[in-house]
Amino acid sequence: MTDNPNTCVDPYLDSFAQSFAAASYRACTMRTYFHLARKLGKLMDGAGIEPSTLTPDLADQLARTEARGPDTGIRFHHFARRFAEHLIDIGVAQPVPVTEAQAARAALLAEFENYLVTQRGLSPRTIYHTLRFANRLLDHRFGEATMDLPDLRPADVIGFIEHVLATARRDKTVATHVRIFLQYLFARGVTATNLALSVPKTAKRWDVRLPRHLSPDGVEAVLASARDDQRYGARDYAMLLLMARLGLRAVEVIAIQLDDIDWRAGELTVRGKGQLHDRLPITPEVGGALSRYLQEERGPATSRTLFVAHRKPYRPFKDGQIVNAILKEALKATGQKPVTPYVGSHLLRHSLATQLVNAGASLDEVGDVLRHRSRSSTMIYARLDIDGLRSVAMPWPVAGGAQ
Repeated sequence: MTDNPNTCVDPYLDSFAQSFAAASYRACTMRTYFHLARKLGKLMDGAGIEPSTLTPDLADQLARTEARGPDTGIRFHHFARRFAEHLIDIGVAQPVPVTEAQAARAALLAEFENYLVTQRGLSPRTIYHTLRFANRLLDHRFGEATMDLPDLRPADVIGFIEHVLATARRDKTVATHVRIFLQYLFARGVTATNLALSVPKTAKRWDVRLPRHLSPDGVEAVLASARDDQRYGARDYAMLLLMARLGLRAVEVIAIQLDDIDWRAGELTVRGKGQLHDRLPITPEVGGALSRYLQEERGPATSRTLFVAHRKPYRPFKDGQIVNAILKEALKATGQKPVTPYVGSHLLRHSLATQLVNAGASLDEVGDVLRHRSRSSTMIYARLDIDGLRSVAMPWPVAGGAQ
């Protein structure tokens, strides 16, 4: 394959393929990788760049100059960085020298990440975004220069928040992530004042409307649509059923491990927020769906994660977006009009809570089912209890004293 190289990277394609051997990638995927590698090699030949001088940043820049071709599901610039990192791993290219400022920032973020994992118990996705915004704040204030954290001022924080919100949709999580980082700096004694107090509060309008939900018939239609899918019906049905019947969050569904299922006791360990674990009963309906998926669809994955991709190398899902996509597709197949422009997995969780309220369950009981740690999280469902609200409503005054 590489005896007569056509590009400067052809001699390294065999070692690149071997790096994926243990993951059992499909042949068509590897053909796509080879095509992209040779595409990168031609760009390098045209620019006069030798493999020994290629860096991940240079590969990224080079790939972005190429016109967008047919969609392969793989972003070319991401692949280019990966190939450049492979050349570094096998000793062909040299690692990019790290400056003193970069080393100091990397050490700070590594310590911060350890704090988020061991003391805050945040989910991997939350940790990723918190680190990302912390790094962006440091970039905004210090750039490539050495960090002078005691010199951080409230104006720097406010300026960064305004910069982010000016280029992205308004989201309260931006302020939350930055606030966590600033609280950490203050707790360590790096900053003299708690700059988290200077983070502007983002307006929250989500609680001024009723929770968006599906009717019971709508939920059943969505579940039936997923179950009857000939491709991935068993997996998708089991994932949606866990949310519709047990009230699991999307991230909790994809985090389930095979060892979390106690078939004898009929219980499921749920890895919830803050590294808290709850044990929930497995109903016959849910147990049957899980059993069907394990017996009929789950591939020969080496991972202990319950739900994995159907394509080799059968990896677990990175985040809960896969559940959102499954729900959106099932909802579309039923012909139902989405209750919100953005179809999220919490739609089934809200639907379960709504059914409980309409069946006469108290807010405490709803909170127990949804495993809320704070009663305030459950209060949004109080507006669904129309009969209860009617009993405490004041009479509306009208002319003549009539009511």
